[in-house]
Amino acid sequence: MAASLFNFLRTASEMPAVHEGAALSRRRLLAAGCLCCALPFARAQSAGPLPAQALAHLEAARRAAGDDLRAYMRLGDGIAPTPSAPPVSPDALMALPAPAPGWAFDNLCFVGNRWVSAWGLTTPEGLVVIDAMDNDDEARTLVAGGLRKLGQDPATIQAVLITHGHGDHYGGFGHLRSISGARAAMSEADWTMTETKLEFDRPDWGRPPKRDLVLKEGEALRWGDTQIDVLLTPGHTMGTVSLLFDVREGKRRHRALLWGGTAFNFQRSPDRMQRLQAYIDQTERVRRLVEAQGVDVFISNHDLFDEAVNKLQVRQQGGASGNPFVMGTENVARALTVMNECARATKVVWST
Repeated sequence: MAASLFNFLRTASEMPAVHEGAALSRRRLLAAGCLCCALPFARAQSAGPLPAQALAHLEAARRAAGDDLRAYMRLGDGIAPTPSAPPVSPDALMALPAPAPGWAFDNLCFVGNRWVSAWGLTTPEGLVVIDAMDNDDEARTLVAGGLRKLGQDPATIQAVLITHGHGDHYGGFGHLRSISGARAAMSEADWTMTETKLEFDRPDWGRPPKRDLVLKEGEALRWGDTQIDVLLTPGHTMGTVSLLFDVREGKRRHRALLWGGTAFNFQRSPDRMQRLQAYIDQTERVRRLVEAQGVDVFISNHDLFDEAVNKLQVRQQGGASGNPFVMGTENVARALTVMNECARATKVVWST
């Protein structure tokens, strides 16, 4: 699975854009450094060898990653002397045709593109959408359009849970609200950020929604018999939210964790060390929670990390290998270990 991702990324970085004008605009934006996930994948600029402690953390991350979780090693590529994978071109990924929407589980579907993900969770009271893509056009074609292709009515969306206050996750909320009356939910810290000073912005992102529901640590959100447990997992932003909920496959239930913000995109922020430490603390805390609750599904809001698109394709092809989204608790814990060790390595380098 990991090898196929890396081959895809090599191909994607060389592909021409689908729409030349859009590609030119995106290249200008990327040159300005405003893409929210681009920073962690830049090559390290510092000369000389890495400190031994940083190398030890990177090696611990590689051991935890094995062959199946190598995509998460991209978190260490900003400092690693040897990259874990070919450089990513977000421009090329965004320009590729979007994959078909699909069901990861009976009650959870993917409705995103190759760069950023949105998820739809069915409940007895309607749909809950997790993240809203970049803008209204993507929300209309990918989220609402994808839901319709899967037999769901986007007019029933009850809420859009926004994992963090970057425009590629809230930008399409306006369209979703216009067709459903959905409410927006985000953490207090990130509501404040979007109301005062945006950390990142782009002209092709929609504007932040107006403050509505505030997500709190330990809160249990309920729609009928569907419950979503809220975790505050600061780091990527200081108000990043991760979500725990049950997914179904026939008579089987699995416990899923959606991690709300993965990349170390805050290298130039004055509070970067505080955010890295928060990331380290939260990956440790949530790893213990994963083991205690038997979480066996780990998904993201960027395909770059969880390889959701490839997994959907495998699932659609069928076969006797089972659902590729079901990783097992030990492997979910390993993914969090990779993230934790890469953060520790980065903290050592940023401290020197």
